[in-house]
Amino acid sequence: MAPGHLVHSHAHEEALPGTVNLKAAEGDDTAYGQALYPVPDENPNDPLQWSKTKKSLILVVCSLYSFLGNCALLGPSVYIGLFSELFGITPTKASDLISYPNLAFGFGSLILVPLYLKIGRRPVMLGSMVLFAAGLIGASQATTFEGLMVARVIHGFGSGVCEALPVQLVNDIFFLHERGARIGYYTVCLCLGSLGPLFAGYMLAGGYSWQLFFYVVFAFAMALLIFAFFVVEETAYKRGKTVSIPGSRASPENDLEYEKNADASSHAEVATVLPPRKTFVQTLKIWNGTDKDQEFWIMIPRSFTYFLVPQVLWVVTSFGIYIGLGALAFNYTFPLKITAPPYNWTRTNSGLITIASLVGFIIAIPFLQSSDRLAARLTRKNDGIREAEMRLGVMLPAMVIAPAGIILYGMAAEHDLHWIAYFFGVAMDQIGALFYFSFTLAYAVDSYQSNTSEMLIAMNLGKQAISFGMGIYLLDWIQERGFAVTISGIFASILLANNLMLLVFMCKGKSIRIFMSKTWLARLHKSTIKTVGEVA
Repeated sequence: MAPGHLVHSHAHEEALPGTVNLKAAEGDDTAYGQALYPVPDENPNDPLQWSKTKKSLILVVCSLYSFLGNCALLGPSVYIGLFSELFGITPTKASDLISYPNLAFGFGSLILVPLYLKIGRRPVMLGSMVLFAAGLIGASQATTFEGLMVARVIHGFGSGVCEALPVQLVNDIFFLHERGARIGYYTVCLCLGSLGPLFAGYMLAGGYSWQLFFYVVFAFAMALLIFAFFVVEETAYKRGKTVSIPGSRASPENDLEYEKNADASSHAEVATVLPPRKTFVQTLKIWNGTDKDQEFWIMIPRSFTYFLVPQVLWVVTSFGIYIGLGALAFNYTFPLKITAPPYNWTRTNSGLITIASLVGFIIAIPFLQSSDRLAARLTRKNDGIREAEMRLGVMLPAMVIAPAGIILYGMAAEHDLHWIAYFFGVAMDQIGALFYFSFTLAYAVDSYQSNTSEMLIAMNLGKQAISFGMGIYLLDWIQERGFAVTISGIFASILLANNLMLLVFMCKGKSIRIFMSKTWLARLHKSTIKTVGEVA
């Protein structure tokens, strides 16, 4: 858009959440020939009206934070054997230094997400970065297993919001047609955090101690904190539009009534004196007060009701299983397997498996905009009516590629196949992971536009609990049953069952939304709905 131009749109959500009328009216700004949604206020301080540069910089900060948070969480996995020797504990006990911080990483959102709704995104992001940095420096100074565990849990808890905030901010500042790609960019950085073990391993190879890894991440965390202070403006904004949750009615009864309301609104807007855009100094303000309408403690138990929403539950299981496999199973088992006969790799080279993850992500990255484009094409064919399920078709190849990769990895470990088989297996799994991370999340946000933050709490808690459960006794399971049964059999079957739910949502997703709109759950969410609040 041209500098100073305010975006206009008459798009609106239909009676069913997840179904949006994108027919363009005269004077509307469009993308892919369709009106923009959500509809922004005619106020230059509405985040939807901000410049593309401003929005992109905020997304960069969030994405880098996700990268650092996950890098710090997973990097020490190559030190499991070292920690076992250093602290005189078993490898399974040493792996707790990954598992429990991983759990804290998810449960941090239980407090921090309601907090950013109460006091604003900006202060919570900056505060969480401070807590993250404090935990990192504490880990670098730890001399006991207990001390290291406490420091790891602190930085895991602090950075846990880095998974909820990017999705919230994408929802705050980007339009519907942009969300698939933007969530995809964030998930790329989230996934690239799995390269942490590679960096950690080569620091050790350079003759440095394991503490150096935490020093380096701390330095980057402080640099990002300074960058975020100057870039991330408060995105909480009370937009004068109706929004909806499962079962609420957000749109007018018919197009004629909508046009009358829109016309009346446009006349009112002509007479309104628009406020000026905030100055740069004003955007640096950290504290903007609290939103009295937000119910901090009630939101926490209410978020658990989203586990009953099928689309949300699918995101939970997808993230949990892929994290449990990619971030934990691979990083736990490969270093132990590859340093033993017949491979006999050095411990410092054991982090090379993350290169396979990187290859998988690189292959998948060019397809991040595919779901937005497919949805736009199907919307045109559907006379401008967009359904949330329209983006799902691009996931079909990933549905089978990832389970095949898990089977290959498990069989390679069971039968001591050439090391390249491990790399192929991991790369195939990570292709699927990026597709399922990006597009299941975008689909859930598309399906239920409101109370997004409560939905994110449920997602983060659920996925971390599942991944924790898959990783906590993984090494014991493998010792008892072997790699083929545990990974190629049990884990691959679980992943395939989850992936096949794609077909269910493609065919019956709208029917599920219709059914959910008539339940007590819809009535509960409708009665507690909160629009995005501008802290006052």
